[in-house]
Amino acid sequence: MTNALRIVSVSPSDLDLGVAARSGSFLQLSSWGRLKSEWSSERIAWIDEAGEQQGVGLILHRRLPRIGRSLAYLPEGPVLPYDQVALDPGRWFDPLAAHAKAQGAFALRVGCPSTARSWTPATVKAGLADDSAGSLYDLPPDSVDPAGSALIRWLTAHGYQRADGGAGFAAGQPRLTAGLDLTGQDEVSLLKDMNQQWRRNIKAADKAGVTVRTATPETMAADLEAWHRCYVETAERDGFTPRPASYFRTMVDAIGAEGSPARLDLNLAEVDGELLAASICVTLADRCWYLYGASTSARREARGANAVQWYGMRRALAEGCTVYDMRGITADIAADNPLAGLVRFKQSAGCAVHERVGEWDLPLNRLLHRAFLTYLRRRG
Repeated sequence: MTNALRIVSVSPSDLDLGVAARSGSFLQLSSWGRLKSEWSSERIAWIDEAGEQQGVGLILHRRLPRIGRSLAYLPEGPVLPYDQVALDPGRWFDPLAAHAKAQGAFALRVGCPSTARSWTPATVKAGLADDSAGSLYDLPPDSVDPAGSALIRWLTAHGYQRADGGAGFAAGQPRLTAGLDLTGQDEVSLLKDMNQQWRRNIKAADKAGVTVRTATPETMAADLEAWHRCYVETAERDGFTPRPASYFRTMVDAIGAEGSPARLDLNLAEVDGELLAASICVTLADRCWYLYGASTSARREARGANAVQWYGMRRALAEGCTVYDMRGITADIAADNPLAGLVRFKQSAGCAVHERVGEWDLPLNRLLHRAFLTYLRRRG
């Protein structure tokens, strides 16, 4: 008797139930495949000899023009029991690679969400204050996950190549994320874990009369328009390219569709009906992700950005979430690096930093994979 696993196709509902049951990422839901219209998608499960489902995954295929071969990508996936995976990674990843190759993929990219290393808020704070530290990787981690370390060793030894090793924010999903642990917390303890400036800003927002509300189905269309104006203003101020309004309309329709286990919230901080800041959050199972934020230049003293974050944290706490995930950061912590400001903002809110096992490529056709990487480098 063997312990072999096989890959099978599953329905959208079976995929979504498997992701929710294992507290997987919302990026592995069938709705994410619908949102990414430039990719084709397939839904898979790992089945054991008894016919029991042991894991699930959403594969996005980005096909090369004319050739038809694809990059097979599982963003923040697959959704597997990684403590078990670490004992025999090949049992799980070899069938996946064989399946991707049979589907015409020139490379398989997995985005393993399991943790490799972590830094506490105190360690990150000390690093930000240390003039000799330019990177989080200059700081010794406070914890190292044996399962994550074992998986990294296996991937390295079996032909996988890091796909998230570039400077700054590389393409794909972030390897370093900032998360607020809500386990055993209440509002008082959350405030205590924030730095003094965060607490002052929350009080300033309250004193200025800032109120935060969540868009309803009845107000969503108008609220999305207001959100997008604020988001475009933020992009112009901070120097990034904004997504079109249609992307967010599709996101709301896809993730918030009837029957989806996830919920998308558009939260808006206002004073006397004037929008000051807004955020988009997704809640799935016991996790809440902060995805997008925006703020206007008006009435900065009212601290709408802090108010909308505090609202999201409290809502996640009240709903029994164990994590408020503030998503990606870079490793840059040098005082003269502008990216350090994002690390400081999230650390000051009480977030720890987690390094994920991250994104890895397995070339299935080395020539096409090299050509694909060359194209990405030239594109910048």
